[in-house]
Amino acid sequence: MSAHDDLERLARIAIDCGMKIHQRLGPGLLESVYERLLADSLTRHGITVDRQVPISFEFDNIVFNDGFRADLMLDNKLIIEIKSIDRLAPVHTRQLLTYLRLTEGQLGLLLNFGGETFKEGIKRIVNNYAP
Repeated sequence: MSAHDDLERLARIAIDCGMKIHQRLGPGLLESVYERLLADSLTRHGITVDRQVPISFEFDNIVFNDGFRADLMLDNKLIIEIKSIDRLAPVHTRQLLTYLRLTEGQLGLLLNFGGETFKEGIKRIVNNYAP
């Protein structure tokens, strides 16, 4: 399986798991609850999931050892940022794109569990990636 196919597989499984969680519980819970439930569901699919992963980076010879934390990191290659708000704002997209640039990641998912439907809260963010 190519790296591209593997990223797409991870994204597809993550979205499916998120959809099932949202269908059963709906909006209104804390982000940390959705994060834990999604991580557990993905682990049951055989995916390595790390939560609240500190990401280090360097800028102008200044090292930031804990520059940001990725909500979820799947198989050390797909970042998932979880929200539980009424509507996503452009800043959320820019935040995840910055995370991808700093880690040289190619694909990330912004998943908002706070909307009326889960589908309206799914955003794929790409960085130097051609699906």
